[in-house]
Amino acid sequence: MLDNMPRGTICIEDIEIGMSRHLRKTVTDRDIELFAEVSTDRNPVHLDEAYARDTIFQGRIAHGMLTAGLISAVIGEQLPGHGTVYLGQSLKFMAPVRPGDTVYAEVKVTAIDHAKRRVTLETHCAVGNTVVLKGEALVLAPSRKFD
Repeated sequence: MLDNMPRGTICIEDIEIGMSRHLRKTVTDRDIELFAEVSTDRNPVHLDEAYARDTIFQGRIAHGMLTAGLISAVIGEQLPGHGTVYLGQSLKFMAPVRPGDTVYAEVKVTAIDHAKRRVTLETHCAVGNTVVLKGEALVLAPSRKFD
């Protein structure tokens, strides 16, 4: 995984509109198998190449929520980071992610409610120039006042 910033915490007091963080991760067969095991989603479109070839995807694809999990990783590790609580997330899946694809996951601050410690983030994932997922997250950011 390649991050653009170190892991940790950015407190609500230091967050600004337009701030962004990202990571890159190559999705492996092992990632897909582990996600299937943990989630119990064993849909053959993810695990069985012969089955998946006969679908609209014409081959195996990663679970959409595995890709969405990369957004969670950026939020929980970078922006705002450790101590962040997810309040909501909208997701729109635009294109499949396949084993071997390198996913670029990014979050960007679009709104801040300091009184409620809430931060709205534009979220998206891409493989190359193709957006594979987009959405918006609402999170409760950590504060120095509660350290």
